[in-house]
Amino acid sequence: MNKGILLAAVLLFLSCSSDDQNGYEPTPMPLEIPQIFSENIIAPIIPNDNPQTVEGVALGKKLFFDTILSADGSQSCASCHSPQSAFTDNFATSTGVNGIAGTRNSMPLFNLAWNYNERFTWDGKELSLERQAEEPVQNPIEMHSNWNDVIERLQTHQEYPQLFDLAFNTSTITKELTTKAIAQFERTLISANSRFDRYSLGIETLTAQELNGLDIFLREDKGDCFHCHGNPNNPLWTNNDFHNNGLDATFTDLGLGVVTGDPNDNGKFRTPSLRNLVYTAPYMHDGRFTTLDQVINHYSEGLQNSPTIDPLMKQINQGGVQLTDQEKADLKAFLLTLSDPSFVESNN
Repeated sequence: MNKGILLAAVLLFLSCSSDDQNGYEPTPMPLEIPQIFSENIIAPIIPNDNPQTVEGVALGKKLFFDTILSADGSQSCASCHSPQSAFTDNFATSTGVNGIAGTRNSMPLFNLAWNYNERFTWDGKELSLERQAEEPVQNPIEMHSNWNDVIERLQTHQEYPQLFDLAFNTSTITKELTTKAIAQFERTLISANSRFDRYSLGIETLTAQELNGLDIFLREDKGDCFHCHGNPNNPLWTNNDFHNNGLDATFTDLGLGVVTGDPNDNGKFRTPSLRNLVYTAPYMHDGRFTTLDQVINHYSEGLQNSPTIDPLMKQINQGGVQLTDQEKADLKAFLLTLSDPSFVESNN
């Protein structure tokens, strides 16, 4: 081979190699696990192929708040997952870039790395946080974009190629790396500093009403809430499982049943965390309840029977657990102790 051609080939190879391997090692950024978690639940789930790094989290945060992901440049992930609302949007259902309203309430985002069954969204169709980050971008009633177009916009952006290079050792941007970065950022959204957390750690007291509300929450002959939402030994305040909680006698939204194709799953939706209820109204998968009082009334006397009603709804035949007005007030007082102002303030 001509020496000039060989030299040119070597230089081209080195040039291409240096583009994909800059020699920079991203800085590890292990999650800061709160004491209340480390003392009560097992370690978070971090995929082996997507470790947390300073550069990856910074890139994911930038992407999360950037409207470049949407078709018309008008919306970002934060449009439906706002920090001041514990990363939801306070609408019954979210509206996408074309002004079309969706059918589901925007789920708040926190403590996602402790979702041990790795099923995300209300119906559990996304089997990892990385896959969950992929869907809204291409959903026709959300961002209504095309991933090929998104990657082209990112690749020609003045900053993003370098940021991907720092985070993933390549300036060649892909959908997979984009969603990995967003997932890294979302795993850092940790809420564990509510009044009840501090009470559990012995550094704050609760009122008699709040403690009575906890008792109502835990008693099977009263609120009977703990089967799905846990107890003080489960600071996630959700089992992240799927239940038909008696919202409807017939279903317009099949929930988990759409995903599994099993009619026994019709009307089942993922149990949301009870954390940060102060910030996350309205409630339920379709945002039908605008207040926490309405939620409590539902479980007290508003349950609707159906073929897939969860066996945990033991008082279905009498419409609910039948709490008194005082018991409802006490239960509400306890539930409000699970909100974490520092989580909202630190992310604004």
